[in-house]
Amino acid sequence: MKHFLVLASLILAAALAGCASEQIYALGQNWQRNECAKRADGLARERCTKDASTSYDSYRQQAERVNSPGQ
Repeated sequence: MKHFLVLASLILAAALAGCASEQIYALGQNWQRNECAKRADGLARERCTKDASTSYDSYRQQAERVNSPGQ
């Protein structure tokens, strides 16, 4: 829960500062990569880091597919 509050605070601060959604996404990705580095299991850390390296464009495309009507 503590990590969620930190992330939410960072996102809120970035949004209030007028950051673009891509910059907010980058903040979240950096936070996630830092969390991945804390994992003891090498395979889990590698998977986590890979997920945290998804580009903003790929993220947007995935989000549009999930949120598009009729699918």
